[in-house]
Amino acid sequence: MISQPVPPETLAPITSLVRAALAEDIGSEDVTTRCIVPPHLVLTGKFVAKESGVVAGLAVAHLTFSLLDTQVRFEPYLTDGEPVQAGQIIAVVEGPAPALLSGERVALNFMQRMSGIATLSRRFVEAVAGTKAVILDTRKTAPGLRVLDKWAVRLGGAANHRAGLYDMVLIKENHITAAGTITEAVSRVRAGDRQRRPVEVEVKNLAELSEALGLRVDRILLDNMSLTTIKEAVQIANGQIPLEASGNVSLETVAQIAATGVDFISVGALTHSVKALDLSLLLEAA
Repeated sequence: MISQPVPPETLAPITSLVRAALAEDIGSEDVTTRCIVPPHLVLTGKFVAKESGVVAGLAVAHLTFSLLDTQVRFEPYLTDGEPVQAGQIIAVVEGPAPALLSGERVALNFMQRMSGIATLSRRFVEAVAGTKAVILDTRKTAPGLRVLDKWAVRLGGAANHRAGLYDMVLIKENHITAAGTITEAVSRVRAGDRQRRPVEVEVKNLAELSEALGLRVDRILLDNMSLTTIKEAVQIANGQIPLEASGNVSLETVAQIAATGVDFISVGALTHSVKALDLSLLLEAA
C-alpha cells in the first residue's frame, strides 16, 4: 500500500512542524544512539495499535523518517482515516538504525495525537448519523499544531470550521459588547471587510437570534442554549440561515442536539481534550 502524501497546500507548514519537533527532541545530538548504535546497522519495525480507533498521521510519520534519512523505507498497511483494531499492524518501517531510533518518538507523538483526534471525530460523526447535522471543529487546537489537528478532524470524517481569524468573520459576545449591538457589529464588518468574507454571528437568546436573522448573515451560532431553546430557534429560523449549535457538546448530548434540526454542531473537545491513541513502534534487527 502506498502512503498517502501530505496535502500539497499544507506540505510546507507541516514539514516545518516536523523539523521543529525533531530539533526539539534531538537538539545537538541523540547521544544515546550515537554511543550505542553502529551507524550502518539496519533495523526494521512495526507500528502496532494497542487499542482500537481511527488511524491518522501515517504521512507525517513517513515524512519524519524521510527528513532524517532518505534511505528509510516506510510501508503503510492502512491509509489515514481507516479504522484499526487493537493488535493490528499499521505500518512497517526499515532503514538505518540511527534514523529510526532518533525519529521514533516524534513520529509516534504526531501519529498518536492525530489518531486520537480522528478517532473522537469519527465517534461524534457516527453519533449524529441520520441527521443533517455536520460536526465541526473549533480553534481550540494545540498552539502551533492547528494544521495537523484540523487535518486529523477531516480524516475522522468531521469538517473544519474557520482555519483562523483571517478566513471568516465570527462575531462573538465580546465583539458585540464592543460594538454595542449585533446590528452595529455586522455593519462595521460589512463596511470594513473589502474581501467580503462569510459572516457568522453568535447569539445567546432568541431575541438576539431575531436580530441576526434580519441582518441576513451567512450563519448564526447558538451559544450554550438548552435543547428546548435550540428547537425554538430552528423553528424561528425556518431554514432562512444555517444554524450552528455550540457549547458543552459531548458524545452523550450530541445526538439530541442534532435531532433539533440544526445544520452544524461545533465541538471544541475534538482537539482541546484529545486522548492520544495508544500506538507503539517495535524495532528489531533486519
